[in-house]
Amino acid sequence: MSRSPAPDAEFLMRDTTSHPPAYTPAYKTSVLRSPRLSLISLQQSLSEVTAPVFRADELGPKDNDLILNYAKDGLPVGERIVVHGYVHDQLGQPVKNALVEVWQCNASGRYRHKKDQYIGALDPNFGGCGRMLTDENGYYAYRTIKPGPYPWRNRVNDWRPAHIHYAISGDGWVQRLITQMYFEGDPLIRSCPILGVAPSEEQVRGLIALQDIGAFVQLDSRAYRFDIVLRGHRATLFENHVQKTPEGGLQ
Repeated sequence: MSRSPAPDAEFLMRDTTSHPPAYTPAYKTSVLRSPRLSLISLQQSLSEVTAPVFRADELGPKDNDLILNYAKDGLPVGERIVVHGYVHDQLGQPVKNALVEVWQCNASGRYRHKKDQYIGALDPNFGGCGRMLTDENGYYAYRTIKPGPYPWRNRVNDWRPAHIHYAISGDGWVQRLITQMYFEGDPLIRSCPILGVAPSEEQVRGLIALQDIGAFVQLDSRAYRFDIVLRGHRATLFENHVQKTPEGGLQ
């Protein structure tokens, strides 16, 4: 089942200056993956402005609890955390019923994947995957174990900061976002070659979840706030009348 497109359902044009270049030799795997020719600009069609519709009954009751959704003979090892935030579009409107999928390594820095041969121990009670839907206000939340950093073969001694992968499906395919979330205060952020290709300090900060003391669970979990911005509908930019301020001036 997919969403029915609204009239004038196109999304705002992507701001290409807010993204790092595809070809960034300091991030070595981009050398083989990146396109060499300019991208072709196309008018948005039905395949871009529509997207699947997800229902709450399609998700399991523990899908947003990575502490319990793979546990077998006990609980996973590591620091328990809560991650929460809002999914909005560029115009500040909440993106409701968006599918938020997350995946990560465990507390020792190892993924549950057959190609991950890092010496970090596998945790038999941690799968590292979860998913949830945003509510009417675009809000989402999940519990997990804080992931560990791990080395990778980019340069001789490069390490990835602790991070959680995100995939968000909103109102249209053109709005889909794949990204990573990092943690406030991690000293590895400044030396990460992947984060180093971000065009500005502001954009790096937008990928860092801030500790949220007000959302801590007593004697249980710390909490982090991570808000996400997706592309907005062009139609929401326009109004059919001029608004006046209470003082009589025009907005």
